[in-house]
Amino acid sequence: MQSEVKPGKYRKNKKYIPVIYKFYISQFSAILWVILSIKLSQPWLHELSKAVGFPLALFIITFIAYAPGYLVAFDTVSLLLDKQPSYRNTNPDIPITVLIAARNEADKIADTLKYISTQEYNGKIQVVIVDNNSSDGTIEAAKNDAKHYGIQCKFLFESKPGKNNALNTGLKTIDTEYFITLDADTLLHRNAINNIVSRILSAPPDVCAVAGHVLVRNSRNNILSKMQEWDYFMGIASLKRMQGLYQDTLVAQGAFSLYKTDIVKKIGGWEDVIGEDIVLTWKFFKSGYKVYFEPFAVAFTEVPTRMKHFIRQRSRWARGMFEGFKKAGPLQQERFLARFLISLDILIPFIDMTYTFVWIPGLIIAFWGKYYIVGPYTLLVLPLNIFVTIVMYIFQKNVFDSLGLKIRRNRLGYIFYILFYQVIHSPIAVWGYMQEILNLRKTWK
Repeated sequence: MQSEVKPGKYRKNKKYIPVIYKFYISQFSAILWVILSIKLSQPWLHELSKAVGFPLALFIITFIAYAPGYLVAFDTVSLLLDKQPSYRNTNPDIPITVLIAARNEADKIADTLKYISTQEYNGKIQVVIVDNNSSDGTIEAAKNDAKHYGIQCKFLFESKPGKNNALNTGLKTIDTEYFITLDADTLLHRNAINNIVSRILSAPPDVCAVAGHVLVRNSRNNILSKMQEWDYFMGIASLKRMQGLYQDTLVAQGAFSLYKTDIVKKIGGWEDVIGEDIVLTWKFFKSGYKVYFEPFAVAFTEVPTRMKHFIRQRSRWARGMFEGFKKAGPLQQERFLARFLISLDILIPFIDMTYTFVWIPGLIIAFWGKYYIVGPYTLLVLPLNIFVTIVMYIFQKNVFDSLGLKIRRNRLGYIFYILFYQVIHSPIAVWGYMQEILNLRKTWK
């Protein structure tokens, strides 16, 4: 949902293409790409069928090449068609509440509050911090830091473990029309609150939430964080832009998003699930509401730098998607675009499982000269991946330039992201799916 007009000036697009027409154009283009891929891959399908039979060969190629190619093509064309109107109100002054659920964040909460205190926002900002049974003195540290930075802050304590419990405790005390959820390790750009509030005030009445643009703050720590920088900068951001174009951003992430208070209370707040933000967002859709994405509302979060923490985080995300299917899946959605976008997520587990159990073993046997699975035809998706990278880089550079930010050089991270990220991520996601299927114990940290 990015236009070439910087935030601050409002205009109507001279040549407006309805969203549904953009959807049909993107859909048609993606289908054409799949048809081309099918024609080009016939020799590959023929050779693989000799080894494993036609049905299994077709299944493997579908989820290694056709389905990923379709998703990337649909995403790319949607981005090229994306034109978001600028803000109607560029300097809002309505009061806002920032809700922070914290558990053992004593060493990080100071920076989070510092960046809240430097917001260039005309309205009153009140902060509510809910300590979810911390053992490191988080609440005491937060009180000292709030006083130091001159922030009006309310401190609450929730003894029952679970991020949903902490958020719901805080929700009960919020009396502003809108509120923002923010993770205790996430830093806001100085215009973040102004821009995310401007977006919802410029949106139609049925938009009940706006997802912020979350990027990586600790990308220089090691190669794992360097790869994640590209995942947030390109992968996650491109999906949110595409979904935002169709007014159904699938996750208004708890790390940084804005909500209409009365709607969240009406929905019943956050459920006791791992993916509480996913489930809440899909329940918005189920109730007929829409969710936007605001690229100019930027925040920087801390990502895992150790593999065991990365595994825990991404398996929770995968598990959260399964919870979303149970609570508010595509069949429970009334609006077509919400139903379609959630349905696309059904492809993801099949892609992850095929990569884990077929593509990775195929990569290993390719070193022995056996190219049944991994070979020249698997490179068909690369041109699209490179093209979407170029498109996203241009979009992101526009955002960074407008906000006075500089894009870090991270070439090594990009190479590892392109070559190895899916190999690492898919098995972790599969583990998350298995956790949910087996109903294993849930923890939010």
